[in-house]
Amino acid sequence: MRMRNKYRKPTTFRCNAGSRCSLSVMVWSLVGFLLMIHFYSLSRHKDGAGGHSQLQMSHHHPLLRELEQVEEENIQIPPPKGKRSPRAAKRRPKRPTTLIDEFLDESSQIRHLFFPDQKTAIDPMQEAGNDSFCYYPGRIWLDTDGDPIQAHGGGILYDKRSRMYYWYGEYKDGSTYHAHKKAAARVDIIGVGCYSSKDLWAWKFEGIVLAAEETDEAHDLHKSNVLERPKVIYNDRTGKYVMWMHVDDTNYTKAAVGVAISDSPTGPFDYLYSKRPHGFDSRDMTLFRDEDGVAYLIYSSEDNSELHIGPLNQDYLDVTHVMRRILVGQHREAPALFKHQGTYYMITSGCTGWAPNEALAHAAESIMGPWETMGNPCIGGNKIFRLTTFFAQSTFVVPLPGITGSFIFMADRWNPADLRDSRYVWLPLTVGGAADHPLEYNFGFPLWSRVSIYWHRRWRLPYGWREQK
Repeated sequence: MRMRNKYRKPTTFRCNAGSRCSLSVMVWSLVGFLLMIHFYSLSRHKDGAGGHSQLQMSHHHPLLRELEQVEEENIQIPPPKGKRSPRAAKRRPKRPTTLIDEFLDESSQIRHLFFPDQKTAIDPMQEAGNDSFCYYPGRIWLDTDGDPIQAHGGGILYDKRSRMYYWYGEYKDGSTYHAHKKAAARVDIIGVGCYSSKDLWAWKFEGIVLAAEETDEAHDLHKSNVLERPKVIYNDRTGKYVMWMHVDDTNYTKAAVGVAISDSPTGPFDYLYSKRPHGFDSRDMTLFRDEDGVAYLIYSSEDNSELHIGPLNQDYLDVTHVMRRILVGQHREAPALFKHQGTYYMITSGCTGWAPNEALAHAAESIMGPWETMGNPCIGGNKIFRLTTFFAQSTFVVPLPGITGSFIFMADRWNPADLRDSRYVWLPLTVGGAADHPLEYNFGFPLWSRVSIYWHRRWRLPYGWREQK
């Protein structure tokens, strides 16, 4: 133990004026200075969000209180089928089976808990009374024609001209197979499916708005290639609907983005070209259109070790030369970006193929960064549910108009054994409350609130949100 020397003279610093200042005074002066900067930054942050402080603690909002009463899950792993042979019993025991193993095992005895059968499907044409407008994450979701919705890895566009929501995604209604022994599970490209809705619950199939190329094997969209995560934004300047997507070859070595354009949200979209944005490989990607009309491309790059972000040009048909690397070395994919009161937020996934993993939330004062990681946003279920993003992967976040700090988190529950039967996990997301832990910059004081995604087996949008649009 280090002993204190009572005869030691106090540590001093000679100031410019010739006076002597104690170390403690200097330290506390520095702390006070940093606090002043922090509170000044905080006030600037609030001013930038609209000049007045709005209610962010969403649990005080009467329409959202019910959504934050999360549900817990207690799923028991079933015992192994049959008895082990005497020879197997003598061998060293295998690693214990986990809930993730059961999720990935198509013959699991509890598979119905992750992929409920057709009997429990959400049917907007049949639901009445208490089940109207209810979301059931993981269940089959039917369109207004009674067919399962095929819009995987998708995104939502709200079209002000038609006052309609459009959901675009991968149309995977084909057979799942492996192109070769080490290849990932895949479905041949069929195209991009489009669905329309006024209430985000009952969806009408508008058709395949960008179709695969059947004969030209050199075409980016030949059925043997890969088309993933299509996103559509509207350009006010040109009056065009612009679609960006991840295009690749069977072995995922092309790693590019593709661009298509249409005069109508329901297509058809004309495919223009593909490229590696900024000269880098691009896989999982998304688009974000800011309030000032500037649109951005965000994509996983450098073998998924980091994300890149940069603005599109004025017609949204290409990137500019400006690009920033973010979340370097963190190996994140499936970005879903949104904005709340002047702060940019993003949900990302780890890189584990079709297997689920832990989501992370990130925040930034400028969309170009720096971005800070705030931790796992998932609440409820159980520990494994939270560490697997409720057995799903992020794809998009939809703002709910009229309710401050409230959104819908859109995710895919992938079924690698039968990709057409992959499910949708839509859950309430709110922004409010303290962040999980201090951040790396800004002196450790976060200027933004926590992002929370709440688990529910069954939930509905708050009554009245449509009237507030």
